[in-house]
Amino acid sequence: QYGIVLDAGSSHTALFIYKWLADKENDTGVVSEHSMCDVEGPGISSYSSNPPAAGTSLVHCLNQALGDVPKEKHAGTPLYLGATAGMRLLNITNLQASDAVLSAVAATLKLYPFDFRGAKILSGEEEGVFGWVTANYLLENFIKRGWLGEWIQPQKKTVGAMDFGGASTQITFETRDTIEDPRNEVMLKLYGQVYKVYTHSFLCYGRDQVLKRLLSKLLQAERYQPTVHYPCWPTGYDKSLLLSSVYDSPCTEKEKPSLALNTTVTVVGTGNGSLCALHVSKLFDFTTCSFSHCSFDGIFQPEVSGNFIAFSAFFYTVDFIRTVMGRPVHLPNDLKDAAKTICATSWSELLQKAPKLEKRLADYCAVSMFVYLLTTKGYNFNNHSFPNIAFQKKAGETSIGWALGYMLNLTNMIPAEKPSSHKSMLYNYWVILILLFVVTTLTSLGTAVCLLRRSKSSTI
Repeated sequence: QYGIVLDAGSSHTALFIYKWLADKENDTGVVSEHSMCDVEGPGISSYSSNPPAAGTSLVHCLNQALGDVPKEKHAGTPLYLGATAGMRLLNITNLQASDAVLSAVAATLKLYPFDFRGAKILSGEEEGVFGWVTANYLLENFIKRGWLGEWIQPQKKTVGAMDFGGASTQITFETRDTIEDPRNEVMLKLYGQVYKVYTHSFLCYGRDQVLKRLLSKLLQAERYQPTVHYPCWPTGYDKSLLLSSVYDSPCTEKEKPSLALNTTVTVVGTGNGSLCALHVSKLFDFTTCSFSHCSFDGIFQPEVSGNFIAFSAFFYTVDFIRTVMGRPVHLPNDLKDAAKTICATSWSELLQKAPKLEKRLADYCAVSMFVYLLTTKGYNFNNHSFPNIAFQKKAGETSIGWALGYMLNLTNMIPAEKPSSHKSMLYNYWVILILLFVVTTLTSLGTAVCLLRRSKSSTI
């Protein structure tokens, strides 16, 4: 059995092909990533002025899927497209364009021989919960196969999931605390077990939108001078920007100046970590809270507990710090110091260290500082809880993200009730059992014969 999910994010689209045991015994099986394909070009939301191009952009990866899934399996392979924060933003600003993009994408997907089951926009909460399901499913925290083929509930604690995309960021974890805001509570029944999960999605707090919001705050503070100095870019790096490139998003719209949007501003990097941190901290509101605990912007959050997996841009940011900058990240201060070091590194030096990352290189100072402030001041991770975060891209050979959890849910691969173990006994395991029985019996007989001979010889 195969399943295909298109993860239509704000900055790009990825196609994932999953494979599971052909018999799907008792609606339970071990699912893994068979292959994946990165769609060239931006996310589908950027085609709002030319919706048919959104559909066309997917053709290369869909053609790859035709080869990756055996031909005889095409008709029985479910195909889904889930769009996330980029389309949620487009939905807010231009519902008509959002519908047109989804229709164009659906029209392309229907041309393929797979079992197309719809293209939809996920809510932030769905994105968070499906990411949490994926992580815990892959880590076998819900259920695992015993060596005799039976399904075992390992009694392991679940891990929290932290996702950091282009337009939003999500935090989801199991908690025993009272969830004071019902909008943040999700009750899940998986394999006969009930999980009380806290989740929240922060729109406009994804990597790309954070960078736009930062520039907007800077331009505002500098009163839209023709040349502005930016502490979050490295020294030796400057760029001319059209105001329209900063204010083309609902995340910055409220700060739009009265100036013509075709005005050009030159932004010059000054590489100052402390000043950059000051700018980044202004993106959060830590002052208002009508609950006993808040993360930021008045959003309720219980105390973080247990282990966490941080993926997507969380992983890429920390991976850059570890591999390119050669610095460990164990404690919050490691992250803070690394961010300051990146900010203080000149553009030419950064280019020397990572020439292949040129496109995003100038923004690692701001993004690292944002990740530090989000995890510590925002989510309240401290010296005790921060080491419990694993910054990972994959679990085994499968990418962590919402796509697998989404497919497992829509294909009913995670039943609410506990699977009956006798149904999952595979033929191979019966063979092993019989062989074990035969070997044990022969050993017992051999031992009995030896003992009999000994007793006879001692009698003689």
